[in-house]
Amino acid sequence: MTTSATTTFDLDVDELISEAFERCGLQVRAGYDIKTARRSLNLMFLDWASRGLNLWTIEQRTLSLVAGTYEYNLPTDTVNVLEAVIRSTSNSVQTDITLNRFSRAEWLHTPVKVATQSRPAQFYVERTIVPKVYFYPNPDSSTTYTFVYYAIRRIQDAGSYTNTADINFRFLPCLASGLSYYIAMKRAPDRIAMLKQIYEEDFLRAAQEDRDIASVYLVPDRTMT
Repeated sequence: MTTSATTTFDLDVDELISEAFERCGLQVRAGYDIKTARRSLNLMFLDWASRGLNLWTIEQRTLSLVAGTYEYNLPTDTVNVLEAVIRSTSNSVQTDITLNRFSRAEWLHTPVKVATQSRPAQFYVERTIVPKVYFYPNPDSSTTYTFVYYAIRRIQDAGSYTNTADINFRFLPCLASGLSYYIAMKRAPDRIAMLKQIYEEDFLRAAQEDRDIASVYLVPDRTMT
């Protein structure tokens, strides 16, 4: 048996649009067809950010802290911060200490936000258009602190029609079915129900596989009588 010996199959934006139109029983015939399809593709990427964790969009990032400064802007593509540590280095020994996350209410009711300076122990993420992060206590000048965190970033825009999508390969079938559903809402209303069902099934199947896998150990509590 002869195989291709490759595992690089992908679709560029133009091919995705053609596939989606064909699933709607249509053909791409005008420049506006591909323009409206690319717009739908970008809207779908934004929707995916609200559907749960997309593991390929999780990145480890760092932010150097300045003594006495407790407020910092995060990159504008930051959707959220999952977990974080404060990193310090002394005598060539790197130490990472877990940070606890404030809620908005907890941060608001913290009485002294500016004057206290020490090693940061807690942080609050403000999920505004330009996301911000706040630290308590303020970093002091005794050492250099680095905020090390895992961020969920936005999926990159579709961009040029010759680009490939910024997704994991497992989501490629879902991407094609999702785009066909979005196009059907505008061009093939008789196929909306069918294509929506296919899209949701494809997304669920891919999302169930796109998860972190780690060993879990359950230990019974023997202190109870």
